[in-house]
Amino acid sequence: MKRDDDDLQPGVEFLQAFGDAWNRHDIEALMEFMDRECTFHAVAGPDLMGRSFVGRDEVRQGFLLAWQTFPDAAWLDADHFVQGDRGVTESTFCGTRADGSRIEARMVDVFTFRNGKIAIKNAYRKDRPPVQAGH
Repeated sequence: MKRDDDDLQPGVEFLQAFGDAWNRHDIEALMEFMDRECTFHAVAGPDLMGRSFVGRDEVRQGFLLAWQTFPDAAWLDADHFVQGDRGVTESTFCGTRADGSRIEARMVDVFTFRNGKIAIKNAYRKDRPPVQAGH
């Protein structure tokens, strides 16, 4: 049986608001965008899909890990599009690790939507060496 909320389709504004929550480091707001059964595939990890976090508790931990690894993490110059139940955000990720190494690289998040929320967030980032501060 089809539910009314199956017809909800996030748009560009939805993805921009999701990105804004990332830049505020607001885990509660981020989780409001996620479907009750969600998955996050991180940019790195041992598996074909990087490291996968499955279920709300794991996804929350995976999101928090980004800020633990890069306390000043920011996603800049975002561009979004949505087509049906899929969406894409392209942005520049900037962040400094505890050892002082800084990452600045273009990245893409590919989203699958369900029930008007994000069911899958699949992140990809250019494999660029750390950059010197100010570059």
